Amino acid sequence: MSKEFRPWKIDEAQLLPPSVQDYVPRDHVSRLIVSLVRESLDLSAIIGSYRSGLGQPPFDPRMMTALLLHGYASGIYSSRRIARATVERADFMMIVAGDPADFRTISEFRRRHLKALADLFVQVLKLAEKAGLVKLGHVALDGTKIKANASKHKAMSYDRMKKREAELAAEVDRWLKAAEAADAQEDKLYGDKRGDEMPDWVADKQKRLEKIREAKAALEAEAKAAAEAERKARAEAEERRIAEGGKKNGKTPTKTEPDGKAQRNFTDPESRILKTKDGYIQGYNAQAAVDGAHQIIVAQTLTSSSSDQAQLAPLLDGIRANLGTNPDEVSADAGYCSAANLRTIKRRRIEGYIATGRQKHGTKSATAKKPSRPGSLIARMSTKLKRAGYRSRYRLRKQIVEPVFGQIKQARGFRQFLLRGIDKVKPEWALICTAHNLVKLARAA
Repeated sequence: MSKEFRPWKIDEAQLLPPSVQDYVPRDHVSRLIVSLVRESLDLSAIIGSYRSGLGQPPFDPRMMTALLLHGYASGIYSSRRIARATVERADFMMIVAGDPADFRTISEFRRRHLKALADLFVQVLKLAEKAGLVKLGHVALDGTKIKANASKHKAMSYDRMKKREAELAAEVDRWLKAAEAADAQEDKLYGDKRGDEMPDWVADKQKRLEKIREAKAALEAEAKAAAEAERKARAEAEERRIAEGGKKNGKTPTKTEPDGKAQRNFTDPESRILKTKDGYIQGYNAQAAVDGAHQIIVAQTLTSSSSDQAQLAPLLDGIRANLGTNPDEVSADAGYCSAANLRTIKRRRIEGYIATGRQKHGTKSATAKKPSRPGSLIARMSTKLKRAGYRSRYRLRKQIVEPVFGQIKQARGFRQFLLRGIDKVKPEWALICTAHNLVKLARAA
């Protein structure tokens, strides 16, 4: 007896044509995104930019916004892949209602409205708060290094720039002198041509020389600005020390030339070489403050510096600006530990749990890089964490903020920025955080 199979009705026509929405489950994240875009999010900044009545009618900005948000929430970031999904995946087909946009249109929409799309982060965050997903009881801070849209092999150190600048300048100068000397003789060979046309290799080297000179000048300007800022800071500290009866400090550093190892990338000059546990990358340091109740990102920022220390205050400022209040507790790893940061937490009346050194496996306490002065804020924080041991509230940090970076980088595959320059990468990171919160909101609905 042969086995009977369920009928395969691939050629059978349906009496009534189905809606594309019928193929998308009711609890799918795409349905929530469409609903929020149509009913809850204020898109006046995007819609208001369309004023000209000339040309073909553009795609509905609400549809394009929903398409981009769902792409980021689904781990699809490039405009080409999003465009392909609109003809291959039911959830994307539902959003565009069977009228897909070209990848160039998607890319241009993102480029044109990048700042307005980034501003949706606060709107989505407030919707999450209204849904009861944000408590601000315990907030964990952390940063993660993400690759820039540039290769680390396209970077050059200041010392190498000086050496290569001299080599290229000498090569180009030698050729120009040789061409000038042979000009009269080559007129007969080249006919109507001048005879001194530069070959491609010289033009390329001239372009390379110009790029190196630009990068070298930028490094020198940065070093000069940093030296001036340090001089002012030292002068202010000196005035305070003298006013308090202290001794005069030593000489103020006068070096304004960049460090020989300082590097600049030719593809994305604002990105930096950053150290990660897997080696060095050319990238940015993405920061997030995550609420402990449902792993909602309540504040985000981004920097090209490898250090997290200067990011604690901006993240706390972001929480206050976004939600109107400070969290009850804050935890962060040793990268955020400094006397200034501990004073900031104390001044804002936040209960802080900041590691004062690297935590060793199998031990109850952390080992600080330098012994703290007894009675200092850092020493008191160290004692506070040691006293509680494994029961310290600091233990919540790993289970709150680190899974969020895992969900963004591993589950949704965001490991490299698409855009270049910090003014574009910052909104792109805000868009990534917005998509993360949308996914959390959909799962809790």
